[in-house]
Amino acid sequence: MYGRRDVLRAGAALGLLAASPVLRAESPSGLLTRKIPSTGEALPVIGAGTSGSFEVEAGSSQYQQLKEVLSVFFRGGGKVIDTSPNYGGADAILGQLLEEGGWHRQCFIATKIAADSKDAAASQWADSLKSLRTDKVDLLQIHNLRDWQRQLPYAQELKKQGKTRYVGITHYLASGQGAVADILREHPLDFIQINYSVNAPDAARELLPLAADKGVAVLINRAFDDGRLFSRIKDQPLPGWAAEAGIGSWAQLFLKFAISHPAVTTVIPATGRPDRQLDQLKAGAGPLLSEAQQKALIQQFA
Repeated sequence: MYGRRDVLRAGAALGLLAASPVLRAESPSGLLTRKIPSTGEALPVIGAGTSGSFEVEAGSSQYQQLKEVLSVFFRGGGKVIDTSPNYGGADAILGQLLEEGGWHRQCFIATKIAADSKDAAASQWADSLKSLRTDKVDLLQIHNLRDWQRQLPYAQELKKQGKTRYVGITHYLASGQGAVADILREHPLDFIQINYSVNAPDAARELLPLAADKGVAVLINRAFDDGRLFSRIKDQPLPGWAAEAGIGSWAQLFLKFAISHPAVTTVIPATGRPDRQLDQLKAGAGPLLSEAQQKALIQQFA
């Protein structure tokens, strides 16, 4: 349970980080960007995921809708798309859409290794490149720390070969954040990907400050808690202060909460609807949430 003492501790961590220099700029579209600490490359704070939403049949009506989703995404300044070889064929759909739309150059492709041996990883990696219709990716991550002792060195080897520009690790549960922190302390990484949301803010206590201290970029998954947050706020009005931050929907508010932590690089919500994609992009522009506003949301959803 996340109690009052934990809320205050998380708030203190947020305050300390907010006082530190944060590298950010505005993209041409107005999207806020954050720099990858290891290189200084700037990424828009709103990205996209493919889990669930891209698990469709090529040529179907859902596929055509996804083409419009990506059109909205890239026109709006989006860049980072996170996928995985075990998302039910989502990587192949993404690869086909990127090729058809001519978007490969605009896309920062983040994918994963999810295998239990080096041979299995090598085979999976070859399939991933084929599915994504590319010969290299921007970020290769060890999925949910699976066999990470063998797979992380393999990913680093691929980085040396120029097959990926960055290497990272992922997890999707607060229960895995301790292990992520342990690896982060002992191994060189460019990225971590973790869950962080108004109802699961544990990462602000230790892991996000640690990533900032280590100079590691952070992708955020499950900012909507897999959609469960929307059932909790059904028919509820936005907080009175939301308009001051340019927030027009709960989705924008949940995303704005995530990117308001200065250690967060990009949040990667998934959607298969163009209207929702446009709404999500709006969270990446305008003022960030104040420390008080972040604390209020943590308390509301604790």
